Amino acid sequence: MRNFHRAISVVVGASLTAMVWTGTAWAQAWVQIEAKSSLAQAEDRARDWSGMFPTASGFRLKSGWYAIALGPFADEQAADDRRRALRLDGLIPRDSFVADGSQFAQQFWPVGASLSGAPIKPVETQPLTEAAPSPDVSAPSDAQTPAAEPSTPAQPATETLAESRRLEGALSRDQRRDIQAALDWEGSYSGAIDGLFGRGTRSSIADWQMKNGFEATGVLSSTQQMELLDRVASARAELGLKTVDETEAGISVEIPLGLVQFARYNAPFVNYASKDNSGVQVLLISQPGDAARLRGLYDAMQTLEIVPVSGDRALRKNSFTIEGSNSEIQSYTQATLSKGLIKGFVLVWPTGDDKRRNRVLEAMKSSFKPIGTAALDATLGQPMSVTRAALMAGIEKRAPVFSRSGFFIDGKGAVLTAAEGLAQCGRITVDAHPADLAYDGAQTGFAVVQPRDALAPKGVAHFSTQAPLAGAQITVAGFSYPEALPAPVLNFGTLSALKGLAGETDQARIEAKTRAGDVGGPVLDGTGAVMGMLLPPSQDASRMLPDGLHAALQAQAMAPTLSQNGYAPEAASFSGARAAEDLQQIADRMVVRVSCWK
Repeated sequence: MRNFHRAISVVVGASLTAMVWTGTAWAQAWVQIEAKSSLAQAEDRARDWSGMFPTASGFRLKSGWYAIALGPFADEQAADDRRRALRLDGLIPRDSFVADGSQFAQQFWPVGASLSGAPIKPVETQPLTEAAPSPDVSAPSDAQTPAAEPSTPAQPATETLAESRRLEGALSRDQRRDIQAALDWEGSYSGAIDGLFGRGTRSSIADWQMKNGFEATGVLSSTQQMELLDRVASARAELGLKTVDETEAGISVEIPLGLVQFARYNAPFVNYASKDNSGVQVLLISQPGDAARLRGLYDAMQTLEIVPVSGDRALRKNSFTIEGSNSEIQSYTQATLSKGLIKGFVLVWPTGDDKRRNRVLEAMKSSFKPIGTAALDATLGQPMSVTRAALMAGIEKRAPVFSRSGFFIDGKGAVLTAAEGLAQCGRITVDAHPADLAYDGAQTGFAVVQPRDALAPKGVAHFSTQAPLAGAQITVAGFSYPEALPAPVLNFGTLSALKGLAGETDQARIEAKTRAGDVGGPVLDGTGAVMGMLLPPSQDASRMLPDGLHAALQAQAMAPTLSQNGYAPEAASFSGARAAEDLQQIADRMVVRVSCWK
């Protein structure tokens, strides 16, 4: 890199030295790159062009227009060679041409350069190489010379701002893009990576210089260029950021291969597991789908251990993003639906390493692109290079501590359920919606949870106002299989007594085949009115109850406390026995799944 800058200095210095001043107005050749009809427009464009070519000049033409030109060059051939080279690199407009300067009048750029119209003589620049000292012919001979004192090593010449500008002007457009990309990596630049050094790039350079203890000139010296590029190259090498074309998934993206390694295909994921205990994971997402499947993926991703529950979520028509963080990890997920394919990625990073994580995330976002016209084959497999436990860590579905049933008791979405264990939950959900424990009736046995989202229940419970009769047929509605079935199940049975096993008057005994997921569900009478709520089984290990015998809280015992706490239940006005399918419809509209999470 040092030799490269030294070579540029020699070329620039030699070319400027070769420019011949003739004494006539503008005898040298120029490359005219643009012309504007107004001075204000021309000054703005000259300022922008100076960002790329610090020696750009502006002149009023005899026609009244204003020209921006590069030069002067010693002759037309030199100017045309420069024009061809710049056009080949795409740095100047294709209609740029060689001008002899005969139409140039007063110079307006650089500001104050030559307001009188007299030309400015090009400044000669010596190469940035140390010249060997010429011998002093008048020096005494060795025999006459006293013992020489130890010499101090010569210090390298300081690069002037003018020299830095000229060196910068010789950079190719790709080299300028590399500088902008490095500034972006360092957090000093947020503009387009286009190789054009306008005011935005200049401000970014000055910002980087100031942050790193340099004078904020807005122009990088050769040593500053090297420090900037070397620093970024070292950081990228440490992360191992490389573009991966994952043809099986149809995705191209930069991945930190210094921190992750390919593990296997596990549709819809391509799994890159943590390398050398880095704690970093990358998943590429690839599957066919439509808007409904995109929504399903959005919901499913939030059940994974690698997606913490705390963080921003955004679901749009054809895309979604999910951010999550906890005390151990941060994760970012994005997916987009296009042409029947869902493509995206997940980045999982240990908490407390934000600077490197943000760099990698921005690199992945900016480089991510779908390739090809297919999604990951669901049957594709690859032998695992890591243990199953390490491979699937965090990717398997997050499971709740327990799931039970509950039912809507008002139009605002309040849900009545069993109280046991809810106070110890780190998080509560109602059908995947976050919810709060609004009323904790630990002593009474029931609780009310309130979803944070504004829900519009399809139906609410109607409490029976009639005293139930022992021996009557009852129905328990609940999520008997909360992880397997998306709807409540009806369990038919009999009301055996209007008091609890220990004589509790607010309870009733029922005989029905129920499961743990049914706890908290409503006990319906023959008309579909709620006559009670199923309680958890007794935790007394010294007792063994008959199979199918359960306790329920009576609706009439719960109603006064609910009313006192702002949840006045609706009274039932049903009559006549209902068919099983009608009871199922009532249950489908009001019974929900309540889950407790760590």
